[in-house]
Amino acid sequence: MRLMRFGKKKTPYYRIVVTDSRSPRDGRFIEQVGTYNPRKDPAEVTFKEEKALQWLMKGVKPTLTVRQLLMKSGLTKKVPEGEKA
Repeated sequence: MRLMRFGKKKTPYYRIVVTDSRSPRDGRFIEQVGTYNPRKDPAEVTFKEEKALQWLMKGVKPTLTVRQLLMKSGLTKKVPEGEKA
């Protein structure tokens, strides 16, 4: 699970996607599970909760930034301890 950058120069907007680790940053992805807009004050983060939880239970490893966004949104608390991979 990682960020995919969109937007013009100096105005980033990110989609949070599930992708193969061998794919490039803005390359092919499996599924979009949320968005992140750091330009808003405060930064705007949205997740499709069901899809994000489903992928986390399957064992997807989020990047450091995505992990922090998941913690801020409270989604990591919703994953049962026995289900985390």
